Amino acid sequence: MDAPTLNAEPRDTGKKATRAVRNSNNVPCILYGRDTDPVPFQVSVHDLNRLIYSRQTSVVDVSMNGDTWSCVLKDFDLHPISDVPEHADFQVLKEGRRVTLTVPVSYEGIPEGQKNGGDTQILVREITISCLPENIPSEITVDISDLEIGDAIHLYDLDQEAYTYKMAQGQTLVTVVAPHLEALATEDEEEEEELEEGELPEGEEGELAEGEEAEAEDKEADA
Repeated sequence: MDAPTLNAEPRDTGKKATRAVRNSNNVPCILYGRDTDPVPFQVSVHDLNRLIYSRQTSVVDVSMNGDTWSCVLKDFDLHPISDVPEHADFQVLKEGRRVTLTVPVSYEGIPEGQKNGGDTQILVREITISCLPENIPSEITVDISDLEIGDAIHLYDLDQEAYTYKMAQGQTLVTVVAPHLEALATEDEEEEEELEEGELPEGEEGELAEGEEAEAEDKEADA
């Protein structure tokens, strides 16, 4: 996949230096790898946000002072209130060495079951995989157009050759369920409200009238 370039600048480490980076509207970051010494750097909040909130895998070329590292955004921290990124970790990709990362899932098509009134429930939007750097997908596409009511797609239904999935094989990704019986529930609730107001269910009014007539006849006979 073609990776965007993230223009970085060197930074000093330590609490005071880190605070200064954040005050300048930048984010303190670090890149590391099995054969790479940790490299601290900083990028703008705007550039990192574009990477964090992209609906594609966060593979990027980090460029700084003439050096470039092919990396994957491994982790990041957000401010608990403002959601502004406060720190990010980048793992350097090494040719021929597998990497574990989280990939977004894209569901394509409208299920047949949904067209017939069913409810499509998407349960998983990201999948953790392990693969070689050259096989990293921008996203995993799942066609759901053939799903009928009651059908589901599980992790074991996906291509098992290109990636090793770091999730339970039986994990349900998406399913189409029967429509909720909301209309029936509403009718039952309305009937209960009528009973509370003193009205009788349909068909019982006649039975009550017959009972009252029989009671009147018994009283006349006793008289």
